[in-house]
Amino acid sequence: MKLIVGLGNPGKQYEHTRHNIGFEVIDALSSEFSIPLNQSKLKGQFGIGFYNGEKVILLKPLTFMNLSGESIRAVMDYYEIDKEDLLVIYDDLDLPVGKIRLRQKGSPGGHNGIKSTVAHLGTQEFNRIRIGIDRPQAGMSVPDYVLGRFRPDERAPMEESVKKSADACRAWLVKPFLQVMNEYNQ
Repeated sequence: MKLIVGLGNPGKQYEHTRHNIGFEVIDALSSEFSIPLNQSKLKGQFGIGFYNGEKVILLKPLTFMNLSGESIRAVMDYYEIDKEDLLVIYDDLDLPVGKIRLRQKGSPGGHNGIKSTVAHLGTQEFNRIRIGIDRPQAGMSVPDYVLGRFRPDERAPMEESVKKSADACRAWLVKPFLQVMNEYNQ
């Protein structure tokens, strides 16, 4: 069984913000895989289904970003999922809008959702997809920036990065993550 997690904040006011791009990927996969996110427990909203014979859980933690690890750990424990079968998708200030980067391990790099995930898993070694949101312009605070919406000129590259991330998730369900990483980090 594979667990694909998109990080974000719950609530209408956070929909379509930079910080919720992980939720956007989960929504795209939910639609594509016909896996409705119809379960609310374990501090998250999720759905369980199959893709190409592989059992898949799609999860949006509902703990707010800085406590994301609580939901991820609870779902992993409840369904007995190994960290090798986990993939976490989140926004990254160090990549330009439209770029994605797959990694198997690494530090949180200041991302509170990843800090929480590392703390609850007890390791920095888990599969992840980082989606570029770029850095704020001079004078704008990081919290205001990440909780803001994409500019009209950023919508097309943002949508492309969501599509590429969903494609990478689909590939991971049939291939080893290292192979998917090599294909998508070109």
